[in-house]
Amino acid sequence: MILESLEVSNFRNLSGKICWGPGLNILYGNNGQGKTNWLEAIHTLSRTKSFRTQRLQESIRFGEDAAFIEGQVSTGEDLHRDLRISLKENTKSIWVNGKREQLARYLGLLQVFAFTADQLEVVRGMPEARRHFVDRGVASLRPAYVRTVSDYNKIIKQKNRILQDASERELRLEEIENLVAPWNDQVAILGTEIHKARIEYTERLNGALERSLFETAELQIRYASSLESRGDLSDYEPLLRERLRFRLPAEMAAGRALIGPHRDDLAIHLEGREMRVYGSSGQQRSALLLLDLAAISVYNSWHQDYPVFLVDDVDAELDEKRIRRLLEYLEGRTQTFITTSKRSHLEGFLSKANVHEIVQGEALSNELNRGAFSATAEAVEIAR
Repeated sequence: MILESLEVSNFRNLSGKICWGPGLNILYGNNGQGKTNWLEAIHTLSRTKSFRTQRLQESIRFGEDAAFIEGQVSTGEDLHRDLRISLKENTKSIWVNGKREQLARYLGLLQVFAFTADQLEVVRGMPEARRHFVDRGVASLRPAYVRTVSDYNKIIKQKNRILQDASERELRLEEIENLVAPWNDQVAILGTEIHKARIEYTERLNGALERSLFETAELQIRYASSLESRGDLSDYEPLLRERLRFRLPAEMAAGRALIGPHRDDLAIHLEGREMRVYGSSGQQRSALLLLDLAAISVYNSWHQDYPVFLVDDVDAELDEKRIRRLLEYLEGRTQTFITTSKRSHLEGFLSKANVHEIVQGEALSNELNRGAFSATAEAVEIAR
């Protein structure tokens, strides 16, 4: 899977078109010029969501009422697709080869994995970020899983409304049991499907982890069900149904659903110690990268293809040693997009990369960039 080109209009401060290389693509420039905006545009074209804001309309250039992102994607010698997402006010529309497309059929046509500062919440934040990481991974293998999670979340919201309303009306336990019974039935069915999918995906991740890539200490991950020690997890649906019945009084008191996979977590440990609590900043960044690389490997094993990989502000998040090991590992695997304001950390990879300097949202021509990098490298050699 290769993103061959990207054309943008009125998205953040971006304008124009960039043609990309199939391997390493480097976007460099001073802070505030729009390097991250280009990665955000790629991510938005892929997932129809930004990694920076929940409201895509915020990404429309100030003073404009519409924006678009268009990219050409190839998945083989003769298979090319033109993808387009258009943003206007509170609406977005997606297109494939000039025709409107449904979201379920669109997702996966350009598969993107991203390493960004916000993604560090996966290793140092709350369980929700880790659940989302696993769910995104499952969906990258089976896009229909997105609908399963969406339906489950809607059911939990509806159940929460019932529990809150029942508490305000001071209904008896028997009355509430009748009200929530059909919703609990769906929680059990969909929750079991989600649990099984997450368990299977976590096992695949474990098998793909390149544990020795950055650290000598070993990274361990485990899917942690909220029903652990409550019964036989291998027979999950009956256990879930039993806990839903048993914990209904507690849910009534809390006014929200307390039982189900929306309470689960992905346990991440380094040498037996919880990464979120005890991991250093460098260890947390390394752990996230290992998880991302494992997800890419799992995707490749499933699809016999590689996704696109985005690494934002690489020199701010990683030291020079980790950057070198990362790029060496990725070479010959994924099409990779990296932003940086410190070109010196990438000197050994410049001759192999497609390089663009970003100035006020626009990319300088590749020939000018290569000349600039050559001059920089020559100056460094003279200084040595």
